[in-house]
Amino acid sequence: MTDEAYVSIWMRPEQTSRGPKPAYSRAQIARAAVRIADAEGLEAATMRRIAAEIGAGAMSLYRYVPGRDDLIVLMADLLMGEINLRGIPSVDWRADLTRYAEEVRAMWLRHPWIATVHRSLHSYGPNQLLLIEQIMGVLDPHVSVDENLVLMSILNGYVESVARDEVTAAEELRRSGLTEQQWLARTHPYVQQLLESGDYPLFTKIALEARHPRLTSDAQFHQGLTRVLDCIATAIPTTESQNNHEKP
Repeated sequence: MTDEAYVSIWMRPEQTSRGPKPAYSRAQIARAAVRIADAEGLEAATMRRIAAEIGAGAMSLYRYVPGRDDLIVLMADLLMGEINLRGIPSVDWRADLTRYAEEVRAMWLRHPWIATVHRSLHSYGPNQLLLIEQIMGVLDPHVSVDENLVLMSILNGYVESVARDEVTAAEELRRSGLTEQQWLARTHPYVQQLLESGDYPLFTKIALEARHPRLTSDAQFHQGLTRVLDCIATAIPTTESQNNHEKP
């Protein structure tokens, strides 16, 4: 059943042709909300708290942002605007996608509360639409639109999965009050018990031989990203994928 009463925030005019000029803007409200969420968590970004931040009456803000879901949409789209893809698409699809992946991960790490926002349903705000045009344009000359969507889904899935794990781990450490070294030291006796049991040979192999967990988080991210881009390369005509892969 469709919700006939629902109107996208992007379809609501920010300023009508009549009446006084609005005292605030959606962008101003969204920026205040993001500042609060960054400092105190998403739940702290209430209308009352935002109003205090910008010196407005809480009820007056509902003239600009009708509800909580609309506020989240505005905040998320504001973050999309932080992803700098200037100059993309270029002639080097691999460099373009690498830069995009790095920008998205960096945005998540700057604003860890984004991990709590359900983003499977797109709102198609102006910043998100600009990103779509830029990043889909990278592979558009090489593959069909359906293949493009699949490949971008693979890339986004990897980047967001890694970023979510990083954000979650950082939050768990923060709550525990421990450093990463202290956390590992606390779990060491149990891990040692598992190794000595001989019951988990693959876990033992991971613990004793795997190099990946010992890399920095940046190195881990780029190692996995290289494999994802290698996968994408298989969908691109061979001469193009080889030429891009061989570039320094």
